[in-house]
Amino acid sequence: MFFRAGAQSATSCLLKRACRLFLDRRGIAAVEFAFIAPLLLSMYFVTMEVSQGIEANKKVGRIGSMVADLVTQQSSVKLEDVKAIMDIGQSILQPYSRSKPTIVITAINVSYSPSPVATVAWSVKMENGIYTRPYTSGSPATIPDDLMFDQGTIERTFLIRVESDLAYKPVITWSASGKPALGLAAAFDGISMSETYYMRPRMSKEISCSNC
Repeated sequence: MFFRAGAQSATSCLLKRACRLFLDRRGIAAVEFAFIAPLLLSMYFVTMEVSQGIEANKKVGRIGSMVADLVTQQSSVKLEDVKAIMDIGQSILQPYSRSKPTIVITAINVSYSPSPVATVAWSVKMENGIYTRPYTSGSPATIPDDLMFDQGTIERTFLIRVESDLAYKPVITWSASGKPALGLAAAFDGISMSETYYMRPRMSKEISCSNC
């Protein structure tokens, strides 16, 4: 009898404590915060990353338009001038600096004939601070169909094409130690952003580059 009474008393005590715990509202705000805080932080970082990505994509487009605009304002250029213009274009991405853009400037001649032919006059490419000539002078060039003029429309034309590309790296892929990103970060590493602009010379019929 004594053992049964003790067991009942212990069970009753546990039930009362459980009831008090269930009815106790102290600390409920902390528990709710523990559930909601990760979600809010995730939404904040996603919103921040999306806005930065959109801004970087706009800047990639501005690189192409600005570089093309600066080149087409010249009647002739030198390789040093082209490099300086590309450096200016690269600076547009600031303060973003997790990756560097690739910029390709190509001067294109479109011949006057029943079937117009587009060929490369000169070209310069900047990639990771290194300047190269991506296309051989006189090699075929590909341009949109609406820029290929029919005979009688115009004798010949000259175009400056600027291609700007960026392997955008989100903040979640950034590593101060330079170690490769793993997991989810690696899946979003190097998002491709690109833009291509065509413009005609403003000061002359064509733009020559003496040492390109």
